[in-house]
Amino acid sequence: MSAKINWDSIRALARRVLEHGNPLELTEDTRVLLLRTALEVGISQQETEDALRGVDTATTLLKEAMRRINDGSDRITRALRRMSDLRDKGDLDGACQQMRDVLAVEVVPLYRKQADKRLKELTQLSEVAATGRVSADLPDRPQLAVLVHRVQQGHALELTDDLRALLHRTAPTAGISEAETEETLKSPGGAESLMGMILSRFRDGRERITRALFRMTSLRDAGDLEGARQQMRDVLAVEVVPQYRQMAEENLAGLDRPPLES
Repeated sequence: MSAKINWDSIRALARRVLEHGNPLELTEDTRVLLLRTALEVGISQQETEDALRGVDTATTLLKEAMRRINDGSDRITRALRRMSDLRDKGDLDGACQQMRDVLAVEVVPLYRKQADKRLKELTQLSEVAATGRVSADLPDRPQLAVLVHRVQQGHALELTDDLRALLHRTAPTAGISEAETEETLKSPGGAESLMGMILSRFRDGRERITRALFRMTSLRDAGDLEGARQQMRDVLAVEVVPQYRQMAEENLAGLDRPPLES
């Protein structure tokens, strides 16, 4: 199962059969699709081959495959969101538990792999929290959140070369200039302030763009294109994080494109 998983075809089949009521036709292509998908969602080959002997059992197999895909997607999405919130608040044990809860019930290998990967990262983050030493194998911003929480617990910040390098990498992603970064890195206190600034800019920017995109979509769907555009202009008037500015610019450009001719 090394190839990248793509469930577009099985979703299209499910819409035709399960939503629109079209009968399932067990063509060779459909058999191959159902067999491949069943294995991808953790259904055994023997069980799948048995189900493919008849239309009714094959339809039941399709239902079960889609249930596993949809339920697993909802489960891992919710757990990852809770995990991120807990991790960024410094509750690594709680964050780990979110992934353990997924692994306790999940049967789809793809979702299990995602949860296991996150759990391993969190275990490594726990080491960062315990030692204050940066890891080259972990994403930058979660390590910043852990280090900030460590300082808040009363541990002194050690301004190592690895931490300096991490801050030099992440500061530009938060719209902080090289000169400002160099100035703050003259002392551990300045580095602490810089870490907090990076995290707060991403936190505030994420909340800002999320709210604006929701309002933009509602206004666009109501036919108020100018109001929708204004949501993105309001973001661009204050946002400094390049990632979120790009999102606003792309959505604004999309609103300004003429509608496709039918």
